[in-house]
Amino acid sequence: MWTTLIREFLFDLKTQKTRVFLTTAAIVWGTMSVVLLLSFGFGLEKRLMEGALNYADAVVDIDAGETSKVFEGLPMMRTISFTMDDVKLLRENIPLVDLISPSFGRWGMVVSRGDVRTTTYGEGVAPAFYYMRHFYQRAGRFIDDRDIIEKRRVVFLGDGIAKELFGSDEPVGGVVVIDALPFTVVGVMAQKVQSSMSNGPDAYRVIMPYSTFMTVYGRTRLTNMLIRPGDRARSKELIRDVRDILGRKYRFDPTDEYAIRISDNIENENIGRKIMLGLNIFFGVIGSLTLIVAGVGVANIMYVVIKERTREIGIKRAVGARRHHIIAQYVAEAFILTGSGGLIGVLLSAIIVGLASLIPDTSGPMQFMGHPIFSKTVAFVTVAILVVIALLAGIFPARKAAEVEPMEALRYE
Repeated sequence: MWTTLIREFLFDLKTQKTRVFLTTAAIVWGTMSVVLLLSFGFGLEKRLMEGALNYADAVVDIDAGETSKVFEGLPMMRTISFTMDDVKLLRENIPLVDLISPSFGRWGMVVSRGDVRTTTYGEGVAPAFYYMRHFYQRAGRFIDDRDIIEKRRVVFLGDGIAKELFGSDEPVGGVVVIDALPFTVVGVMAQKVQSSMSNGPDAYRVIMPYSTFMTVYGRTRLTNMLIRPGDRARSKELIRDVRDILGRKYRFDPTDEYAIRISDNIENENIGRKIMLGLNIFFGVIGSLTLIVAGVGVANIMYVVIKERTREIGIKRAVGARRHHIIAQYVAEAFILTGSGGLIGVLLSAIIVGLASLIPDTSGPMQFMGHPIFSKTVAFVTVAILVVIALLAGIFPARKAAEVEPMEALRYE
């Protein structure tokens, strides 16, 4: 039976070459639309999330501000400033705190090595900063606890400024001069992509122990504090506790959002994922509509085939063919037509994704788009859609053909 169905399909293919080609091309294009749109969507989502996490991974960023409300007889517009005592206060009184780091920032640090001289943004931080801001090293190490205790003059360099200062030389173990003082380079950051920035890209940042920063620059006021909660789902609870504790210490209304400005990067990450989910759903809908249009083409060609072969159907019915035989024939032809187009579309999509993955993603458009990700799940769902399309495109004209009475079909011209 299957050989007969395939033989008849090949006959239709010869007599309806143009229609079959255009319909198959539409199926191929529709399949590629779904698979490629979602592949590039998944790649973009991964890169954007990677870029966001490289800026701040599960971090609650706390900046000092000015009060905007009168509180307990105290006027508004009072300036709030943080010190290292606040870091200790939050660490000891909020059980949700997993990691915490102070940050002392300074614009215009003059950094030089030999004849090479540049200015950049520098920070004095704690070792926990390494995890929260993804300062993973390409070489050497990050700032450690002993550096903090001994107030060592050591620095961790971003990969961009390290290349600018050292060229092809190995930076680790080398010496740079920062604002007229020598510092030993203990590590260099691995290259990373950032979708958000704080005072410029991390690639050109100079990181030193916060204790060294305080000693060298005579600073006691923090620029900001970074906290990672032990339970990411409870970041709002942590923020509430931070506002309550600091509000009691500095005597401001805990609901005063301007007294201390808090950025919840965990919530921002969740919002970003929801946006990308919506975008991928949009891509999927657009691709699926293209497949549906192709399915209309399949149904159209099946109606044309059935109309042209009405007498043949009448002869088959007259010699004993049953209705389910007629339905099976045309449903099978629809499946073969959509299946071949879908298979070609999936294979071409996989090839395109594979070729795109060979393009370096460290520069150019791929730096921000990322590599497309071929999803077997998407391919499976696409095939499932094609099965439904084939069933709908074949069964309705096939049922119409099967309902034709033999005598009426034989009289058809």
